[in-house]
Amino acid sequence: MGGLRVVRNGTDVPLPASRKARALLAFLVETRRPHRRERLCELFWELPDDPKAALRWSLSKLRKVVDTPDHRRILADREWVAVDGAGLWIDVLDMQTRLSEGGDGFSDAELEELAGRLDQVVLDGLDDAGGESFRAWLEALRDDAKAVRTKVLEQLATRSGGSGKWMRLWRDAAPDDAKAFDQTQHRPGIDGVAGLPNRTGLRVSDRPMAPTAVPDHPRQSSEGARTQRIGFCEVADGTKIAYASIGSGRPLLKAANWLTHLEFDWTTPIWGECFAEVARDRTLIRYDERGCGLSDWDVEKLDFDAFVEDLEAVADKLELKRVPVLGISQGAAVAIEYAARHPDRVSGLILLGSYAAGWRHLASAEEQARREAVRNLTEVAWGTENPAYRHIFSKTFMPDASVEDLAWFDEFQRQTTSPRNAARFQDAFGDIDVRHRLDQIQVPTIVLHSKGDQRIPLAQGREVASGIPDAHFVPLESRNHVLVDYEPAWRTAMNAVRHFMKAHDL
Repeated sequence: MGGLRVVRNGTDVPLPASRKARALLAFLVETRRPHRRERLCELFWELPDDPKAALRWSLSKLRKVVDTPDHRRILADREWVAVDGAGLWIDVLDMQTRLSEGGDGFSDAELEELAGRLDQVVLDGLDDAGGESFRAWLEALRDDAKAVRTKVLEQLATRSGGSGKWMRLWRDAAPDDAKAFDQTQHRPGIDGVAGLPNRTGLRVSDRPMAPTAVPDHPRQSSEGARTQRIGFCEVADGTKIAYASIGSGRPLLKAANWLTHLEFDWTTPIWGECFAEVARDRTLIRYDERGCGLSDWDVEKLDFDAFVEDLEAVADKLELKRVPVLGISQGAAVAIEYAARHPDRVSGLILLGSYAAGWRHLASAEEQARREAVRNLTEVAWGTENPAYRHIFSKTFMPDASVEDLAWFDEFQRQTTSPRNAARFQDAFGDIDVRHRLDQIQVPTIVLHSKGDQRIPLAQGREVASGIPDAHFVPLESRNHVLVDYEPAWRTAMNAVRHFMKAHDL
């Protein structure tokens, strides 16, 4: 809160004079995950400067601030940069965590002290220390602090019985909520999301989160630049999950799948047009599962149960009471498990390229050996400049995609996760098994699957459809596991989904 300070043993540590270096430190500490050097260069430095040299200089200055002889906090290699956050106390994150656990444990004096601190501007003085994407991140961080302040004011106002200074301040910060309190003496929940109001805790930015590290795709449309609202929530184990919404109207929640990045997805040839189509007349909510995208990468638990917990955390954060859920690839299994665990919170399922059991359960010995070999190769070669290793996935995901789209997807994959996590994801996918859950699904379900799917055979999609009572199965004329917008099957799928949702009033 306020200007950036680093304090050790009660004493302020002198900071570099460079505002960019200070902004870099703030970004690394608050995001709490590794970032590619190229990404950091694009965030803070512009040509014709020498961004790589500027980054090296800034890191050398920051080491003097946060490193100690017995604890090296600035972690950097040829590709990645991170800050070791063990033992760090960050004021704004601490306030968010304590308030998320409920404000009832605070005394009035403590809440008043918090309210005073929250009047400060987060990272004051660093507004122009980076480019457009940095400014969008900083704005989102400040919106989070405003949401925390609103929660503090709400606590103080309700304790005062709805009168006095705190009620006036709360009314200024959240007039709708304060008015509802005046009328009902409690805060009502929400049935769904219509435009996702700020009280849900979303990070809101009026600027489009356009990709910087991934090259522009030649078919990028104006839809790819539409403004999305990005926020963060925490799972019970402390993992930070990034989620986003776009559009308006009734909500549709999409389970995460391999691989996503909220900041880059809108310009991908595989997701951009699909998301824009879905969000045309409703609010689309999606998120990056743990281990990739804008969510935490350095996580202890990366398995199927954790994927489901990520989905639960997002739904809880947004107070989604009963919504349709979209699941693609392994995201379909996550959606099925979520619907089985929470039948009262799911109104329908849309499953594309789905499977109920992973490769360790169904594949032949030869296929399992091939999968293990690819998994091992991934761990040592995924992050290299040579796209050949990632091309293995691109060609099986989209064998009929254009050369340009495949090249784009090769680079996109490298930006979404680390080599270690890419291997861990493959392990987790192999262990999936929700076959015992299929007959428990009691909501309208549509299952769409490409006839020539090179990644997940048609038979596995058919198994999902036959196992779910009254599920509607739509075979698609395609060999692609992930549909691209210029193939006829894509339009067939979009029309089928739209008709399904209309027929069941989802």
